[in-house]
Amino acid sequence: MVCGKRSSKCLKCCCGITSILLIIVLIVLIILFFTLFKPKEPKITAKPVDLEKINLLFFPTIQLNVTLGVVVTVDNRNYGGFKYQNGTAYVSYHGVVVAEAPVEDGRIPARGKQNISSSLTIFADKLISNSNFLGDILSGVMNFSSTTTLHGEVIVLKYFKQKATSSSSCDISIVLQSQIIDSVCESKVEL
Repeated sequence: MVCGKRSSKCLKCCCGITSILLIIVLIVLIILFFTLFKPKEPKITAKPVDLEKINLLFFPTIQLNVTLGVVVTVDNRNYGGFKYQNGTAYVSYHGVVVAEAPVEDGRIPARGKQNISSSLTIFADKLISNSNFLGDILSGVMNFSSTTTLHGEVIVLKYFKQKATSSSSCDISIVLQSQIIDSVCESKVEL
């Protein structure tokens, strides 16, 4: 009889200590998830571009397409990597899409930087035919906006995967006289 009371008392004590430890571990994991592992916006930096190709067609209509080499650096400040699928970046001029750049699938490591290279094809005929083009040329400043959306998944500690969408939008101003490019970008990650 004495042995039975003692072993049930030890069992209750072990279950109580195990429950308390599990609750503490759970609280620590929740705190880490909402502080350290909280998704942060990536920092996106565009590098100077290179002229790759110019196509000029006169028949049946005049068309001018210019292809530029673009390198964008994405600084992932999160503790999880981001694996993304193919996407497209769009550049608009007063609401009209005047350029497209394919973004090939890839992976940005946790707390790392990744250079993403692409070719940006500018449809110059759409740019020139815009009613604001001549006024912007005369003022010496051209304003563009760019948008990119990448779908993929965030990988934390190599085991936890969650679908995510990363969106970036930039307002780009080009001062024609001095050839200074000023851009302000906003990024957003949706889990």
